Amino acid sequence: MTTASQTLPKHYTDLCDFKREIGNLGSVAALVGWDQETYMPHGGARARAEQSSLLAKLIHERASSTKLGDLLAQCEADSSLNDPTSEHGANLREMRRDYDKATKLPSDLVANLAKAQSEAQDVWKVARTNNDFKSFVPALTKVMDLTKEKASCLKTDEHNELYDALLGEYEPGAKATEIEAVFTPLRDRLSAFIAELRDNGTPPKVDFLHREIPVEKQHAFGQAVTAAFGFDYKKGRLDTTTHPFCSGFGPGDTRMTTRYSPTNFPDAIGSTMHECGHGLYEQGIPKETGLFGTPLTEAISLGIHESQSRMWENMVGRSKAFWTWALPLANKHFDGAFDDIDVETFTKAMNTATPSFIRVESDESTYNLHVMLRFELERAMLRNELAIQDLPEAWNAKFKDFLGLDVPDDATGCLQDVHWSFGLVGYFPTYSLGNLNAAQMWETINEQIPDLDDQIARGEFGALLNWTREHIHQHGRRYTASEIIERSTGKPLSADPLMRHLESRVRPAYGL
Repeated sequence: MTTASQTLPKHYTDLCDFKREIGNLGSVAALVGWDQETYMPHGGARARAEQSSLLAKLIHERASSTKLGDLLAQCEADSSLNDPTSEHGANLREMRRDYDKATKLPSDLVANLAKAQSEAQDVWKVARTNNDFKSFVPALTKVMDLTKEKASCLKTDEHNELYDALLGEYEPGAKATEIEAVFTPLRDRLSAFIAELRDNGTPPKVDFLHREIPVEKQHAFGQAVTAAFGFDYKKGRLDTTTHPFCSGFGPGDTRMTTRYSPTNFPDAIGSTMHECGHGLYEQGIPKETGLFGTPLTEAISLGIHESQSRMWENMVGRSKAFWTWALPLANKHFDGAFDDIDVETFTKAMNTATPSFIRVESDESTYNLHVMLRFELERAMLRNELAIQDLPEAWNAKFKDFLGLDVPDDATGCLQDVHWSFGLVGYFPTYSLGNLNAAQMWETINEQIPDLDDQIARGEFGALLNWTREHIHQHGRRYTASEIIERSTGKPLSADPLMRHLESRVRPAYGL
């Protein structure tokens, strides 16, 4: 990747310098958000909302400024920069897309939404703890109203509905109808697969996964595993939070978070490996260049970002090859807690297909049903077909329909995710897109690295990480998500690899 320090027109280097300033402000805002999610005392919520609002306004003012627009126009008029296949051409294309979007949003709306999100996030924490959805309704209503206003500003003639404008923030170019067209047949295939396992299979033994493991030992194990994956702890850290996430603040600073339960070890290690996938992506994007803050040093889309987290969590983390290496390591950290469990038994337990209430704790086979439920509900809320106060009832009905379970309370139902408190409408579908992307990449990776299982069984993850660095991470936003998939796998996205992956892992676990 070229850098801004090379011989380039001054208007281009000035543009990149200005974008770097915006990127640094974004890093500060991300750090403020990370602190709120990890160590900030509850009493700081009101002041933090004002801080977040001010930062969002400052960032937006610069991102939509006349200065940025003038520099961008100068660069676009320079024929030496406009080869669409070049890094510079791609950088300008994506900067234009970002600028056009930013100029559609009033600064006051951006500031008000940031404040409402920060306030709602703190209200959500308490409401979830107290199983009190009613107390969350005013805050969520305010966020959703402002989010609808934002969608109205962003909507173009290319969008079929408001939801498309928000979906495009996370998966550029995607449309709700296209997502629906993918999800509906996938839901049918997953439902049939789960029914087959339920009716004809023998569930594997899983009780040993809930043996009590001290959280500090789980933390040390998670750090050992993620360091082996390739996460650089000299440029990152692992902390705890209510809802796990990862933030790549800037060059040399990537923060992962996870959560622990003494009697639910798989949840913690799964969350940690998941966030590590995000962290590896963030550390693999070339942020150290002089182009930090420009699209070439940012992730392509959340669907691609999720492909990295789901790959390490599931394709690697639930495999027999992984546990061949990791089970002895776990026993070393856990004082032999699983000495009586062989690798075959352990691996089967990590590949169950049992409907459960919590999305982030669900298995690979049922996970996408959780996502589809949220997609339908948030789309209905945005269309004004579902009132906020009616969300628990609608959630519980769909959950029964999709997963066959009666939701016991709102804390394990519609209050379980932090996303809506942040106004992240359109975010959830990218989780399933990530699964589809990851499965397709995984097939290609195994074709190109035929001894990958042997390497993983020895605790060697370098070849896998290098593949993702070469084919995904290094490109930033130079290519679209669909282009990256076709470039890296040689074919357009399909649901078939995901189903083949699930069947190859889960059927044997059920004796089928």
